[in-house]
Amino acid sequence: MSMVEVQAEVPDEAALAELRAQFRGALLRPGEEGYEEARRIWNGAIDRHPALIARCAGADDVATAVRFARERDLLISVRGGGHAVAGHAVCDDGLMIDLSLMKAICVDPDARTVRASGGVLWGELDRATQRFGLATTGGMISHTGIGGLTLGGGLGNLMRKLGLTVDSLRSVDLVTSAGEHVRASEESEAELFWGLRGGGGNFGVVTSFEYELHPIGPMVLGGPMFWSLDDAPAVLRVLRDFIVDAPDDLGIALFTRLAPPMPFLPADRYGKPVVMLLVLWTGDPAEGRRVIEPLRRVATPLADVVRMMPYVALQSLGDNGAPHGNHYYWKSHRLPSLDDAVIEVLVDAVGTITSPFSQIGGWLIGGAASRVDPSATAVGDRETGVELNVTAAWLPGDDGDRHRSWVRDGWEALRPYSTGVYANFLSDEDARGVQDAYGDRLARLVALKDRYDPTNALRLNANVPPTTGGAR
Repeated sequence: MSMVEVQAEVPDEAALAELRAQFRGALLRPGEEGYEEARRIWNGAIDRHPALIARCAGADDVATAVRFARERDLLISVRGGGHAVAGHAVCDDGLMIDLSLMKAICVDPDARTVRASGGVLWGELDRATQRFGLATTGGMISHTGIGGLTLGGGLGNLMRKLGLTVDSLRSVDLVTSAGEHVRASEESEAELFWGLRGGGGNFGVVTSFEYELHPIGPMVLGGPMFWSLDDAPAVLRVLRDFIVDAPDDLGIALFTRLAPPMPFLPADRYGKPVVMLLVLWTGDPAEGRRVIEPLRRVATPLADVVRMMPYVALQSLGDNGAPHGNHYYWKSHRLPSLDDAVIEVLVDAVGTITSPFSQIGGWLIGGAASRVDPSATAVGDRETGVELNVTAAWLPGDDGDRHRSWVRDGWEALRPYSTGVYANFLSDEDARGVQDAYGDRLARLVALKDRYDPTNALRLNANVPPTTGGAR
């Protein structure tokens, strides 16, 4: 049931003074110092202006901000790393709850756990845990926030070895839409914990995450391998068969894009279509070199930069290709395999690419991630396959329509082979996308929404609406 959006009450000076008296962090309004910087997020195409930004210093600030917004029917957005392509972290005219000042990280190397606050980025968490040679699955861009990535499920370079991020999640602390503090784990609020492992930010504002850690690094074998577009079909066909029985220690992501101007690539290839594999091996390096040798024999790579490197360096290899402030748009599919027809689409799409910053990226699912019971978490589908993301990126001032059209054309061409979509990769698909992401798990998520956010106060996300529909 759709409902008319309630007209929000604009906070007056008396209300703000009362809020400031209870709030330890910073409160920013339009025109005040720091406001412009705080409202900017990773995707520069998103240009929104909150009525108030609450830069929280801790969980009590989050609860205070939530209650303040609810009492005045203010739209709420929640910023962790601010990396969602749809711009969920920032709203127009409402209250932006900014967790980016909440950076506490506590590693217990003996118990192999870490607790991290909601504003922590993956690069910060990796640096803290790698001091002890420990890690957990977490992203492929180091400036992604731990919050959004975890709550959506958590793809990453380690997922074939360790499972998705949520498979190592042990507990969360959150503030509900009523402003109440709750800890969820397998032992306490188990149904809520199920929903938080894949159901996104629908049920509360998570202020801290506790993860299990695993012996990884600090040095690993990894890096990119590049081939020309002419060799791409052969490389991808071999990859399709090779990954089925590959050891869990091997993680692979694939990308089709224009060759970046990197010193290890031939200069005459800059700006021309290539296929790239990003490899990570977490076991014995000698064994790893033997395992990936079949990939090297498919065709002569333009560049092979697989080498021993720090795990934290591998985790940040994609950072330069995804800088803050560029404009981004993407659409995604879950594919059961790299069928020949899919490979043909990938090759054709990179041949018509409209920006040197755009790409199609695929994350190969399998290994430990696919052995988890799909009913154990809200993420759901765990079948082997590929999460494929058609991403356009362009500089501010460029015509975004042609880049978005390239994404939509590629996405439509892949749709006949799709079995769904990963929730964190949703952009503008709205209710249909949420249905595709959650399938038969959606009813269970709606029941949780009815319990923890019946008015849909937390709706700037891959939204699971309550039974009543909530505010719109």
